Amino acid sequence: MDVQSSPAPRPLAEANALPGAASASGAKPGAAPDKHPAAEKDYRAWPFWAPRFWHGMPLGVWLPLVAEHGGRASPSRWGLMVTITAASAFNSVMEPISNLRFGRQLASPPTTPPPLFIIGHWRSGTTLLHELTMLDDHFCCPNYYQCYAPGHFLLTERALAPLLKLILPAKRPMDDMAAGLDRPQEDEFALMNLGAPSPYRRMAFPVTSPPSPVALDVTKLPPAELARWQATLRRFLGLLAVADPRRPVLKSPPHTARVGVLAGMFPESRFLHVVRDPHAVFNSTMKLWRSLHEGQGMQVDRGEGLEEYVFSAFEEMYAAFERDRATLDPNRLHEVRYEDLVADPVGTLRTAYDRLDLGDFEAVRPRLERHAQGMKDYRAGSYRRDPRIAAEITRRWGPFLERYGYGSSDA
Repeated sequence: MDVQSSPAPRPLAEANALPGAASASGAKPGAAPDKHPAAEKDYRAWPFWAPRFWHGMPLGVWLPLVAEHGGRASPSRWGLMVTITAASAFNSVMEPISNLRFGRQLASPPTTPPPLFIIGHWRSGTTLLHELTMLDDHFCCPNYYQCYAPGHFLLTERALAPLLKLILPAKRPMDDMAAGLDRPQEDEFALMNLGAPSPYRRMAFPVTSPPSPVALDVTKLPPAELARWQATLRRFLGLLAVADPRRPVLKSPPHTARVGVLAGMFPESRFLHVVRDPHAVFNSTMKLWRSLHEGQGMQVDRGEGLEEYVFSAFEEMYAAFERDRATLDPNRLHEVRYEDLVADPVGTLRTAYDRLDLGDFEAVRPRLERHAQGMKDYRAGSYRRDPRIAAEITRRWGPFLERYGYGSSDA
């Protein structure tokens, strides 16, 4: 093979889904919705020198994104616009060189086992589940650099990843957890940077983006756009297979709304779904988007409409999931509760391996047991409960609460 296989990402002692990592401050009772003054800020600022997601886009993806929003960037972000444009020019040069260099392998990439998709709403424990599965040497997954620069990572990862590591923050601003270019990352970022429709594009221009999710449920896309999304995913999986032909584990919360499409694309794929108390999920998701909008956005976002976006995205995600699960062979889907995963990670994974036929669990059991020992000292974080938000969660997310057993006693 002409490219060095990427090593399996090392397990984290601190995952962003470990107990305490998803804690967030809810709005104070009586406070105006969607406002988050500096006094309530619950995340660190993004360093001005840190690379943003958009630095990995080629010009053919970045410039249309800017044009879509009329180039309306806040003055404080003009410097970022310049550096991203320069990086995009570099990506536009390196991508065709990489395609030429690895053309033969990409024309006929290695055949890999069908993907395992880890799904669930943001802040539900998908990252923890992803990193636990990565303890199994039979699996691989895309890392941060591969999702950041999907167009040319085959060519540049060995040389550029060590350089980027020097300027990447050691911890993630949104949850103060460990970061690293070799750690597991969501393939959604790779799809976005390759030009596929994605709800994550709104992070760049949160003020002028539509108030509802775009390309979350991809069945709502026009047929040509859906076909482009599917082709982009297949392209990225081909790139990943050239780097590492083991069974890919893909973790992306938006895929929760795409189970039907993914199941059709990959008939032998499996889905591992994690759920968590929606009251904790809501508060942590608000914190996540606030941090990402501030750190990744080209516009200063005051948060108007964010609360409604979180509510509506959850509703759209689980309306699509419930629609699709009815068409799925039960042997292809297994569901776990975050609370059970934290309490007994080894037992929870053993059941998942059995139900989804994921391989020899006994081979990975010792690693899981050692990892589980490091989780024992973590405690779930707390958040200030807003009665208004709690009532709205009960009203709008009631079917989810009922299906997964998250009543008032769990909140």
